[in-house]
Amino acid sequence: MALIGFARVSTSQQDLTSQVNHLSAYGCEKIFQGKHSGKEESNKQALTSLINYVRSGDTVIVTKLDRLGRSLSQVLTCLDILKDKEVGFIAIEQGIDTTSKKDPISIAMVHLLGMFAELERNFIISRTSEGKAASGNYGGRKPKLAYEQEQEVITKLSKGVSKVVLSKEYGVSRATILNISRKRDK
Repeated sequence: MALIGFARVSTSQQDLTSQVNHLSAYGCEKIFQGKHSGKEESNKQALTSLINYVRSGDTVIVTKLDRLGRSLSQVLTCLDILKDKEVGFIAIEQGIDTTSKKDPISIAMVHLLGMFAELERNFIISRTSEGKAASGNYGGRKPKLAYEQEQEVITKLSKGVSKVVLSKEYGVSRATILNISRKRDK
C-alpha cells in the first residue's frame, strides 16, 4: 500500500521541481517523472512505467488531474487501468480521492474535471487556429519569394523564360521555381 507519485510537464522548458516537491511532501515513496522533450514518447514511457510498477492497494498521486495525461481520453484510460488494477488515485489540488472505490462523487468529479480540461484544451486549439488564420501564419517554411514575385515568375514562365534563368534572376533554387510553376498548373 504505497503512495506513488507522477509528475509531468508538457514542454522541455517547464520544470518538474515544484510537482516533485509537492508529491514528496505528500508522502510519495517513489515518483515517476515525464518531461516532454520534443517527443511525446518520454511522457508515454514514464506513464507506462508507473502503470507497470503499481500494485493492488497502492495509490497514485498527482498534483493536478491534467498531469496524468494530455487529453480526456488518455486520463480516463489511465484511470480505468488503475481501477482495474485496484489502485487508488488522488489529485491533490482538486481534492479528488478514489481510494474509497465506491464513492460515486469522486468518480463523477474525475469525469467532470477531465471534460472541462478537454474543453479548455479545445478552446486553446481553436483560438490558436483562429489566430493563425487571421495572421495568415499556418506554420511551415516561409516562402522564398513574395506573392508578387511568384506572380512575376508565373508570367515569365508563360512567356517561355527557362527555370534556370529565373532561379538565377530571383536568387532561388530551380526547385523553388519548379514549385511555383506547379502552383500555376493547378
